[in-house]
Amino acid sequence: MSNSIKKYDVIYAGNYTKDTIITPDGVRKVDGGGMNYAANAGAQLGIRAAVITMLAKEDQHVVDAIQRSGIDCYPIYSPNSTLMTLEYKTNDVDKRNLYVKSTAGTINPEYLDGLQAKAIAVSPSLRGEVEPEFFSTLRNKSQSMLAVDVQGFVRVLRHETLVYEPWPEMPDVLRNLDILKSDAVEAEFLTGEKNIEKAAVVFASYGVKEIVLTHSEGVLIYADGQHHHFQFHTKSMEGRSGRGDTCMGSYVAKRLSLSPREAGKWAAATTSLKLERHGVFNRPISDVKRFIKQYYPD
Repeated sequence: MSNSIKKYDVIYAGNYTKDTIITPDGVRKVDGGGMNYAANAGAQLGIRAAVITMLAKEDQHVVDAIQRSGIDCYPIYSPNSTLMTLEYKTNDVDKRNLYVKSTAGTINPEYLDGLQAKAIAVSPSLRGEVEPEFFSTLRNKSQSMLAVDVQGFVRVLRHETLVYEPWPEMPDVLRNLDILKSDAVEAEFLTGEKNIEKAAVVFASYGVKEIVLTHSEGVLIYADGQHHHFQFHTKSMEGRSGRGDTCMGSYVAKRLSLSPREAGKWAAATTSLKLERHGVFNRPISDVKRFIKQYYPD
């Protein structure tokens, strides 16, 4: 039986989202989903990656594209894909309005049966895509490093609008996690702290070991009681959608072999380069290495 288990460095889980992105520059249609951005970032950094996702059969091209990138994809077909509109009224990447017309459904722990990974990174888009029990179930049956993006719990669908609501299960989920990804807006909403260093400490007080906290200027890594700040350096904000997912995907990928601080450099560099281009991160690892040498040499 053990021969039938497929082994990976990181499994990225989350639903594909068919995105309409509205910015001051115009309107674009994009194949999104946190797992899509995160897995492509990880794969470009050299890890063996897999994706678990739910989507409609009509969006099979997304599965094909993920597999062409050298990532194994395990789709669960649903009547509908998640249809999302992201509206940025200004150039501030932390401020946007989100609307959802349909959802693909809930990703269950058994969808990972037969797969094994050193880390499992979960990137849900809204509450209900992954239930809180998902993490306690995985924690009880695997030794994998568990990472999650908080957006999939704080964002709740009311009619067709995604709104922030309190997350009562937060203590139960965070104590089962190794890595929590949040942005500055989500962190302030959940912790009450506008100061990102203080917000990270509050998150950690619930038992999660490491915090990856993005903001408009860069990323904060909080681990072992230490704050590590890395500024984004980017020539444009064209690729703003998928910023946080790329950051988490690259951090988890490099965290398998590096310290939190060093993995943070890789995450900041990969995200900076991603911000310059629409779509998933697809630049060679040599570009990231050069970037680190230039901007984060210490």
